Amino acid sequence: MLKVRVKAKDIRFSIPVPYSALNLVSLIITSKRINRLINKAIEKDGSSKFLFPEIERKDLKILLQGLSKHSGLILVETKLKDGTEVVVKL
Repeated sequence: MLKVRVKAKDIRFSIPVPYSALNLVSLIITSKRINRLINKAIEKDGSSKFLFPEIERKDLKILLQGLSKHSGLILVETKLKDGTEVVVKL
């Protein structure tokens, strides 16, 4: 399970993200229809020449399997000058 912790001045909260939700998001991201919709939305703006790349489902599946094997690993740990902290942990 991916855990996102955010600490601000008087607000602290944690968001647990199960691997099943990550798998569902990977299915959506790798969909050709969704990819076309994203690229059309980017082209409508006209200011960006960036196109969302097509991602293979099998590549993301390997990544997600690797993430589940390394639980406890800290992916992101950020502390700002104003005291805000963000931690993303497996």
